[in-house]
Amino acid sequence: MTSASLQQEEKAVVRTAERTGPGGGMFRFQQRFAPYLFVSPFLIVFAIFGLYPIVKSMALSLYATNGPKDHVFVGLSNYRFLFTDPDFGVAVRNTAVYTFWTVFLQLPLALGLAILLSQKWIRGRDWFRLAFFSPQLVGQVFVGVLFMVLYVPQYGLVNRGIHAALVSFPLDTKWLGDARMVMPALVLASLWMYVGFNMIYFLAALQAVDRELYEAAMVDGANGWQQFLAVTIPGIKPVAVYVLVMATIGSLQLFELPYTMLQQSSGPDKSGLTIVMYLFQNGFVSGDLGYASAVGWTLALGILTISLIQMRVTGAWKGVKE
Repeated sequence: MTSASLQQEEKAVVRTAERTGPGGGMFRFQQRFAPYLFVSPFLIVFAIFGLYPIVKSMALSLYATNGPKDHVFVGLSNYRFLFTDPDFGVAVRNTAVYTFWTVFLQLPLALGLAILLSQKWIRGRDWFRLAFFSPQLVGQVFVGVLFMVLYVPQYGLVNRGIHAALVSFPLDTKWLGDARMVMPALVLASLWMYVGFNMIYFLAALQAVDRELYEAAMVDGANGWQQFLAVTIPGIKPVAVYVLVMATIGSLQLFELPYTMLQQSSGPDKSGLTIVMYLFQNGFVSGDLGYASAVGWTLALGILTISLIQMRVTGAWKGVKE
């Protein structure tokens, strides 16, 4: 092989190294576009199953529809009718009452259970934790069917248990047939299902609190209640705010539990009608998907507003900005 041929081969190798090696064109291309290639599966799936439905539902809320294909543009008329419909007012009131009682009973009970089951003197506490958490594993439909049986007049376990503790309580109480009892029935079922779930969050938060802080408080003469207020509450505050916000969001989206317990109805005098049930009835029973979209966006904005208020009141918003 001549020296000229060797020089040409060396030049070819150099040019290839420049294109593919560090600093070369191919390397720069890979370095620039490789991150987008790796995240592209998520972006494509989100665009198809997340972004498109969001945009579509926003546009659909401006139409009156009769099924998936028959639609007429009505602008903001769906939203105007929404706030004048008495049934929507009933749904908002029922959802607000349910959310208030569920959240403000659920969180103290969950925290109390977490504190109790974090004590080392309790034997078999791991089994108790599993027992209290296990209702979350079966879903709202199962819980609804279960409590339909528990609330049966005369023979239901709930009536018999309360009657055994309080003789004046009538055995024939119709929890799901009396408009005054439907909401307490829903709240009790929800507490049974979610108290143990939120207990797990509080257990994790309690274990993260520095034990030396309790020792320092004891040295300063603080009693148990003072230690709870000065050490435990500040230590678990981030988790408590998270549980508060998530429990509120979940309560405002209530649907499966009353829909199952009330046998696909809104209950006597619409006492079990919730916002999502109202959406379902208008969108998938009556067929007006445009009006249902308006209900959904109204609920979404309401949830966003309430969540921001909660974060602002609890001081969590300040921590996010910092």
